[in-house]
Amino acid sequence: MRHGSLCRARGPVASGWRKAVLPGLLLACAGPSLAAGAGPIDPDEALRLSQAAIGQTVGDYRFTDQDNRPLDLARLRGRPVIVSFIYTSCAFVCPMLTSSLARSVELAREVLGPDSVSVISLGFDTRVDTPEQMRLYAAQRGISVPGWYFVSGDDATVARFAQDVGFSYAPLAGGFDHLAQVTIIDADGRVYRQVYGPDFSPPMIVDPVKKLALGISTPERPVADFLNKVRLLCTSYDPKSGRYRFDYSLILEIGIGLSCAIGFAVFAVRAWRQGRAASSQRA
Repeated sequence: MRHGSLCRARGPVASGWRKAVLPGLLLACAGPSLAAGAGPIDPDEALRLSQAAIGQTVGDYRFTDQDNRPLDLARLRGRPVIVSFIYTSCAFVCPMLTSSLARSVELAREVLGPDSVSVISLGFDTRVDTPEQMRLYAAQRGISVPGWYFVSGDDATVARFAQDVGFSYAPLAGGFDHLAQVTIIDADGRVYRQVYGPDFSPPMIVDPVKKLALGISTPERPVADFLNKVRLLCTSYDPKSGRYRFDYSLILEIGIGLSCAIGFAVFAVRAWRQGRAASSQRA
């Protein structure tokens, strides 16, 4: 039995990039949970399942949010959804992951708009993570933004949803063994990207969401859609300030490229016309 708030990385894997990456992703977190020990999960298998979920369509699920209201996943279709799995008695890893996600979501909405993305934090310790506990968890971290749902579910629903998005977890005597994972789901309900680790930089979340936004067309507003895409393409992350900024150098590069292309096209047309004129005079 482990006591206290220990959160440790599991041991290294056999070879290659997995050896360098996996120890920081699979985390055993001890807390006051009373879950019966079931043994740790296998790091290689956890990552394999996580990666295998990419491209898969997530089914419809009904959860209960922090205000004790039903939340149907299908209602969030039409925009990207960011999903994180936490359990409220976790003292270190889950709060760190939630804080990292909060910074990223703030920047994503700053760049893309306040309604650009929905967020779900799902409590997978189903006996403890009630709607009231999820509400307290959010309040303790100062998160009350619209469109971020701290949700609960029964054992079967949570397990099926975790399988759909490739999230692995297992109860241990002092808490849970689980993958530190955030899943990005596209507007059509497909798993688009997995982000690993409890403390990640904002571009790991914002950049995939930007790419999804670039694929969303608004044919009734083609000019505005083009300007939005240019704005998205020309925003870059500044690690010094921790914010996204408009990169005017990209606009300059685009302008120079377009000018060169137009100049070449004009030159080619003139040369073609002169060639035709010369041919006509010889004839």
